Amino acid sequence: MFGRSYSYTITRGSQMRLLMKILVPVKSGNKSIADKSMSSVFSDFVASANPEASFFFIEDGKRAGIFIFEEKRQDHLMAYNEKFFSVLGAEIWVTPVLNYKELQKHM
Repeated sequence: MFGRSYSYTITRGSQMRLLMKILVPVKSGNKSIADKSMSSVFSDFVASANPEASFFFIEDGKRAGIFIFEEKRQDHLMAYNEKFFSVLGAEIWVTPVLNYKELQKHM
């Protein structure tokens, strides 16, 4: 699921539920823990995107997180991504997702 890049468009006025996965390299993660910037990046993201769910785990020996949130504007994605990139050196994947009820409408 996360190995491919998906192209999507959020049309004006519509909301799209997105899954964002981040993977933080060990070295930059350790530095960001020491200088408290990781906490700031996560707090800023949660305050801005207001995710309905957030989960944190270890993947391939690296810190990882998954967020489920809704967004209307594509330009907000760049703002969300930049702090993860610049402060944490994170890899980021974003893909649209449906819940079961939404999926049933299309089957």
